[in-house]
Amino acid sequence: MEQYEVFRSPQVTVYGRNAFSCVGRETALRGKKALIVSDKIMASLGYVEKCIEYLQLENVQSEVYTGVNSEPTDQYVEDSLSLLKDTKCDVIISLGGGSCIDTAKAIAVLGTNGGYIGDYMGGAKRVSISPIPHIAIPTTAGTGSEVTDATVITNTKNNEKMMIKQPQFMPAVAIVDPLLSLSSPKKVTAATGIDALSHAVEAYLSKKAHPMTDVFALSAIRLIVTNIKKAYEYPEDVAVREAMSIGSMYGGMSFSNASVCLVHGMSRPIGAIFHVPHGESNAMLLPAILEYSKESCKERLATIGRIFSKEAENMKVEEAADFAVEQIKNLCLDLKIPNLKDWGIEKDKFESAITKMASDALKSGSPSNNPRVPSQEEIENLYRICYDYQFSDAKVSTQVC
Repeated sequence: MEQYEVFRSPQVTVYGRNAFSCVGRETALRGKKALIVSDKIMASLGYVEKCIEYLQLENVQSEVYTGVNSEPTDQYVEDSLSLLKDTKCDVIISLGGGSCIDTAKAIAVLGTNGGYIGDYMGGAKRVSISPIPHIAIPTTAGTGSEVTDATVITNTKNNEKMMIKQPQFMPAVAIVDPLLSLSSPKKVTAATGIDALSHAVEAYLSKKAHPMTDVFALSAIRLIVTNIKKAYEYPEDVAVREAMSIGSMYGGMSFSNASVCLVHGMSRPIGAIFHVPHGESNAMLLPAILEYSKESCKERLATIGRIFSKEAENMKVEEAADFAVEQIKNLCLDLKIPNLKDWGIEKDKFESAITKMASDALKSGSPSNNPRVPSQEEIENLYRICYDYQFSDAKVSTQVC
């Protein structure tokens, strides 16, 4: 029986300093009128206006939607889709963080296939018509959404984050310009950087990992662990921002093809119910879940540990695996990542949501890719552990869960 793997990425990827200037050319190749999906922060920084100028140079008209102001919801999708149809735009540009990009992915598909975005969850409805061309331009180094075929949209009726993945959600073009990430505040740099690291680590540990995803995942890990603290401490260092942007993109390519695991499965419900930004909730969960998973992926965790420092090169597998988790905890400390309690979630409200969150996590399918696949009860226990987890000294016993 033949065995093969698939690796998908955008048709075109433009990256490097001043790559943003290519948006007019790439748009003109695909349409005559663009809908720019962005947010008010990007508009205030002048990025939206600059995008319009680049489009005008290529005689491309544009309309603007800047209603995305939090994690993407079905309401943002509905509002921007309505504008897309009313203005007869034939190409979409997303400019901003993962929320803007995920919103644009949804309307690119719905613009030609119709329906409610939740219809496509779990493949219940398949995309049968090619989507409207989508050009994704990230302004943070974290989500990797510009190179993935998945979108995560919150259902505002039941507070469920819907993870929807089909090849047609992949943007046609990714434009990755590290200069756009210079405006990111330190807190955003930290959260999105750990988010990118989570993508790469989970892709490498995933049961669906294969040789091509391993190459991108390990490359991403090397770039991120070498540069993330520098980007946090010296935000104007363009070379560091460039390394983080490429690392984030590699992480996106790896997890889009190998899938994420338990961290993302548990993270999405936290974001949906308690509105914790996706990057931060991933960071809050990552060390504890690696400790939980360690016995089922020691060799691969050891490889990650050896990336962090030469001192781990001669360690035994068990030691190097522990070293990897220790270094990730140290990163969270250095980047001032809070736990769920310190972020401000009330314990009683968190406890009352645990059963639903664990159920939603399992429903997403991501936990089944984890090296150690958890039960509902184990996920509930992990949520409790993560609530007041201390990165400085916490250690999850494999007997607890």
